[in-house]
Amino acid sequence: MTEKKLIPYGGYYTNRIPDHDPELTEVGPGTPMGEYMRRFWHPVCMAAELTDTPRFLKIMGEELVAFRDKSGQIGLLHAHCAHRGASLEYGAIQEKGIMCCYHGMVFDVDGTCLHVPYPKGEEAEGEKYACSIRQGAYKAFERHGLIFAYMGPPDAEPPFPEWEENFTVMPGDELVAFSNFQHCNWLQVQDNAADNFHPTALHAAKNVVGGNYQGTTFDEVGAASMEVAPDMQFIPVHNGRSLACAGARRASKDNLFIRVQHQVLPNLSLHAYTSEDGAQQKFFSRFHIVRWTVPVDDQNSKMIGWRVMGPGIDTRAVGNKEMVGYETIDFLEGQVAMRRPERFGQYKLDDLPPIPSDHRARHNYKECQQAPGDYEAIISQRPIAVHALENPTKFDAGLYMFRKMLRDALRGSNPAATPEGFAQWLKDCGGAPNSYCSGNVLAIPESEDLAQEVARRRHATREIVRILTSADNLKGSEREAFVKQSMQELQQSLSAVAAES
Repeated sequence: MTEKKLIPYGGYYTNRIPDHDPELTEVGPGTPMGEYMRRFWHPVCMAAELTDTPRFLKIMGEELVAFRDKSGQIGLLHAHCAHRGASLEYGAIQEKGIMCCYHGMVFDVDGTCLHVPYPKGEEAEGEKYACSIRQGAYKAFERHGLIFAYMGPPDAEPPFPEWEENFTVMPGDELVAFSNFQHCNWLQVQDNAADNFHPTALHAAKNVVGGNYQGTTFDEVGAASMEVAPDMQFIPVHNGRSLACAGARRASKDNLFIRVQHQVLPNLSLHAYTSEDGAQQKFFSRFHIVRWTVPVDDQNSKMIGWRVMGPGIDTRAVGNKEMVGYETIDFLEGQVAMRRPERFGQYKLDDLPPIPSDHRARHNYKECQQAPGDYEAIISQRPIAVHALENPTKFDAGLYMFRKMLRDALRGSNPAATPEGFAQWLKDCGGAPNSYCSGNVLAIPESEDLAQEVARRRHATREIVRILTSADNLKGSEREAFVKQSMQELQQSLSAVAAES
């Protein structure tokens, strides 16, 4: 390995780009990560994308066609017809299944060939031929506006993970589906979710050039507390199947804002309230974003999931349901490629302009330079980020820990995180595991002594994760009551210590 030369104007010594990390980034059939991911359920598109014509998709490098037949069944088939390879994206949706445009073969949602158009009098031969072929198919179903699919071996299908029983935790919660394309490898998008330090720069209003705001900063939604540098603790939980990313920020001299983001192998992240101002005391606020990072291929991916809407989570009523959907989001418009000055809600799905293939060709490229968001920062790391060129700091620990957890799962060095270990865990917990995701504002006064302040906030953060772990065998209202009571006791004890000092 060539020794690094740290000299002025030394670009010559750093102009050779190493290869990317294939073990974690490549997702095609037969690759380590591709085979691992295929053993989990993933959302592949929004239900709104299934219209009167089939929807062409690429997921983990596979060309697919999704559709809803006229009986209401969801189909997810290999795109190319098993007969002569014409794409079923041009097929006609039937009462049952889909008909290929080229020769009229009809395939059911499970891949069964239902009809072969042989000449009159030769139907028996057609039926015999139909029994000899089968279109590649994956099991799929709809849930709250998303289409989920399992693309692994049928005999190894795991339970669908109903986090917190149904992904909602309060009466009135509404799961609003969204899907945002990302022109880069899936892992750097997932890395960003574990990078809890980047809002202090990327989403800080003070860093916008010339006041050209583009809906990319937390200051614009009145949540400047999210721009404060957090003191992070990254703690593997669920026997190494997931990671609690717990950060403490000072919302004010009187309030400590502790946000726990939950990263779950391989590609799920659950986010607490993103518009928290930290002004009001709060215990165990829950999901605000539920998001999967789904690989399209090795150089493209999409963030697809739900925004949780309702007064229980959006206590400041700043969410906008009309801006949540296909290639749109209300949580910082800089998350997406297709920022536009118009209001997104006026578009119908089929009227949306195409997603730009070159991010520098966008009509608002200069505005994106003045006020970049997650999309710009993530895709500009190259189509596949080169890990060998990174020079990490302490606050990058979460994403490096998550990468290690992925490797341990792929290599079988953590049996609990293998597909078999995951499936058994889901069966043992009734298919409804608990999440560590929570937003908490504790009334703990700031210490005038910096060392005491640092020690106090780190203690509070670790204690919150410990409380959540202690409650992991409880469910629903019983768990909520235990956690809230424990957090109140933690607040009282730390406030008493602060008063004594």
